[in-house]
Amino acid sequence: MAFENSYAQTMLELDPLTITSTRTPQKVSETGRSITVMEGKLFQQLPVHSIDELLKYVPGVEVQSRGPMGAQSDIVMRGGTFQQVLVLLDGIKLNDPITGHFSAYIPVAPFEIERIEVLRGPAAAIYGAEAVGGVINIISKTFNQYKKEKISHASTGTALGEYGFVNANAGFHSTGPKINAALGVLSNNTNGQFLRGNNRGYLHNHTVGGSIALSLKNNWQLSVRSSFDSRRFAAQNFYTTFKSDTATEKVNTWWNQLQLKQQKEKYSRQLDMMYKETSDHYLFNSRSVANDNKSRHFIVQWLHLQKLNNHFDLSLGTQLDRRAIVSNDRGNHATHHGAAFGSLLFHKNKWRISPGLRLDWDENYGAAILPQLNTSYQWSKVTLRANAGRAIRSADFTERYNNYNKAIVASGSIGNPELGTENSWSYEAGADAFLGRHFKASVSGFYRDQNNVIDFVTTHYADMPRKENLVAGGVYALAKNLKKVTTRGIEMELVYKKTFTNNHHLFINAGATFLKSVSSDPVPSFYIISHARMLMQSNLVYAYKNLSIATNCVYKQRGAQQAAAIEAAISSNYFLWNAKLNYCLLKKLNFFIAVNNITNIYYSDLLGSIMPRRWTTGGVNVNL
Repeated sequence: MAFENSYAQTMLELDPLTITSTRTPQKVSETGRSITVMEGKLFQQLPVHSIDELLKYVPGVEVQSRGPMGAQSDIVMRGGTFQQVLVLLDGIKLNDPITGHFSAYIPVAPFEIERIEVLRGPAAAIYGAEAVGGVINIISKTFNQYKKEKISHASTGTALGEYGFVNANAGFHSTGPKINAALGVLSNNTNGQFLRGNNRGYLHNHTVGGSIALSLKNNWQLSVRSSFDSRRFAAQNFYTTFKSDTATEKVNTWWNQLQLKQQKEKYSRQLDMMYKETSDHYLFNSRSVANDNKSRHFIVQWLHLQKLNNHFDLSLGTQLDRRAIVSNDRGNHATHHGAAFGSLLFHKNKWRISPGLRLDWDENYGAAILPQLNTSYQWSKVTLRANAGRAIRSADFTERYNNYNKAIVASGSIGNPELGTENSWSYEAGADAFLGRHFKASVSGFYRDQNNVIDFVTTHYADMPRKENLVAGGVYALAKNLKKVTTRGIEMELVYKKTFTNNHHLFINAGATFLKSVSSDPVPSFYIISHARMLMQSNLVYAYKNLSIATNCVYKQRGAQQAAAIEAAISSNYFLWNAKLNYCLLKKLNFFIAVNNITNIYYSDLLGSIMPRRWTTGGVNVNL
């Protein structure tokens, strides 16, 4: 049946190949890293409506959502801030120069995604100085390898639900020896549930894009992508806990990417270029002046991978990027950045050792050296692994200049141009056990020592370093450097997959994270105290013949918070559970019904941002 084949393709391999650890293809068990690989087609099976909702249930990834279905989410890993996770699309950085709050605005439709590789822990030496807590690399079908046979696949679907919810999605993918092309569309729309003051949490989020790869002479491949992502949503109390906050926001992203790659037997080389424009229109309330921010981000990158002999592989690269912003709130600024990096992979018998080094230069902090070391040893059915690395991060334009260009600022977040550069060292040790053909268990212990961590701290007017446009007696959230923050924790993950017969399948992916952060600052900073102290996540898909049921859940334990002015609170914990029932008819029609937040809990990830209660949706997908 078509349904059974579709399900089988969504299964997570116990030890798949990954390119995210060192850019050299390796099995996960050989990387010396904690990595989870999720197939893109899980999006169709699980009760999720956007990519950030899919990531919310990946073990070790904390997604702090301000709204549903892609409205806005911060991605946190290993107790860092949302600015310390690097999000990539086919190896190119997505993080926006305006603010890291836009990291989950991923300009690719789910249909185009081949797989998502989640790497926990630092990867600054290979991908970028700000990869402190981890890397999420979204790998598309088009930029992936060609298939010898010609295959075409199309899909379209729609869903309706409570609160005026309307979803539409469609995609087309064709691959063969010469041309690999894909198109994808995702649209989520709803009037929204009621927020504070009877305002509704509406949203209209759309992603549309296309990509094509052409096979050229002498094993060269040219791949091109262009996509447009538009998000319009209610942003009430997304960034403040003020009663006057009835904010709305519009964020548009135009993404363009080119890759020229030559693949030979013993080496490969590629040139990547990316140009991204983002516009952000934020209106605090009907009486305020809107913030209009426009950013431009350009990256050019060169990579060379070389197989030296039977035991050594070399990876070298250079990267240049320019970030610029034009803003009536933050002002007009531009900054440049460059790096040269490389890693050496030694593999012999049961050992894998990979040292890496990045020489980084930025206008804000000058030159820096970022080393990394990954090791693994395969002992029977267990892989022992360890790694250590350094990462740094410079403040973005919001952290430096937020509310600097306004005539009068009575309250809110204030940037700080004098911010120093974050510096961190991370250490990890862990093991992966492959127990039979169907079960994998992983455990990791980690420790991160950070200096000058950038976060927002409650600060009274008298202590503000700059007072020109502030109101005497006001209380603000000032971007500051925290002298020292240490984080330690343990992560565990279990994966079970089994095909009992041709029409009987089970897939389980579950994990737990326990961590603790300690800050030297006597006043709690906003994002450091927001991360979970305990995080438990799971995904389950069970399929029998034409019927399947999928569930996912997350349990989060964190510090309680309150904002009396808007009667908002962060509970000390919550348990969120969703389910989806699928039925396949005539091999091509998949009917489904989904219920999110089954137990109808009232919860928020970030103080003041109310998340939806129980929500029922249903629809149909057609696969051709």
